[in-house]
Amino acid sequence: MTKTGSTIGLIAGGLQFPILVAKGIKAHGHRLVVAGFTGHTNMDVVPYADVWKELKLGKLGKLIDYFKSNGVDRVIMAGTISKPKVMDIRHLDMRAVKLLFQQKNKGDSAILGALSGELEREGMPVVPAHEFLPELLTPAGVLTKRKPDDREMEDLQFSWKIAKELGRMDVGQCLVVREGIVSAVEALEGTDEAIRRGCKLGGPGCVVTKVFKPGQQEQVDLPSFGLDTIKVMADGGATCLGVEAGKSLFFDSQEAIACADKSGISIIGLTAGQFDS
Repeated sequence: MTKTGSTIGLIAGGLQFPILVAKGIKAHGHRLVVAGFTGHTNMDVVPYADVWKELKLGKLGKLIDYFKSNGVDRVIMAGTISKPKVMDIRHLDMRAVKLLFQQKNKGDSAILGALSGELEREGMPVVPAHEFLPELLTPAGVLTKRKPDDREMEDLQFSWKIAKELGRMDVGQCLVVREGIVSAVEALEGTDEAIRRGCKLGGPGCVVTKVFKPGQQEQVDLPSFGLDTIKVMADGGATCLGVEAGKSLFFDSQEAIACADKSGISIIGLTAGQFDS
C-alpha cells in the first residue's frame, strides 16, 4: 500500500481515468504532482493537481526531472496516449530513444515496463492506479441479466486461450470471435476499433474477449472497458463480452450493464483457471 502523505506523480493521458485517479489520490490525503502532454491529456485533471506541468510527449528526461524536483516518491500512469506518436523518434529526447531501442519487443507491455523500470531506478516506483480505485476492478461471474449461452461459452473458451497466447507475445488484449473463427485481434487501433472491425467481418453474434496479458505489470497497463465499448458492441451486433475478473477496469459499470441488458448483451467476468484445464 502507498503510505499516507506520499507525493504521487500522475502521468495523465486522455479520457476519464486520470480524473478518477486524481480524485482517489486526493481523497487518500496525498499530494498530487501531475504531468500532462499536449494533445493527449484530459485537462479536467488540472484542478486536482497540487503541481501541474504540461510537457511534450517523449521528453523522458524532463519528465523525470520534473517529478524529482517536486519530491515525487510514487508514480501512477492513467489514461490513453497515442502509441504511434510515442514511437515517433522525432519527438523523443536522447534518454527516451536509448530506452526505446534497448527493447527488442516494442509491444505496449514491454515499453511501459521499461518506463516503469526507469522511474524505479530514479527512486520513484510505479504503483497500480486501482490501489486508489478498487471499485473499478471487474468482479467475477455474470454481470448482466442474460447469461452466455452454450455457443457463446464455447467461443469464450476458444478465445481465452488464444488471447492468452497472443498476450504472451505482447500482442493486444482483445479478441473478436464468432463460432470458433477469429475475426479481429486488437492492434494499435485499440479495443473499440477492433470490435468494429471484428463485427463487420464476423457478422451478428460475435463474442468479444479481453484478458490480462501473461507477464503484464498490473501497475502500468490493466485492460479496460466501459459504456462506449458496450455501445460499439451493440452497434456491431456482438452478443457477449468476457473480461478477466480482478485484472481489468470496468468504467461506468452501472450505465454499461444497463445498456448491455437493453441490447441483449451478456457480460461475464472470467477467472484465471476457468478455461485452463
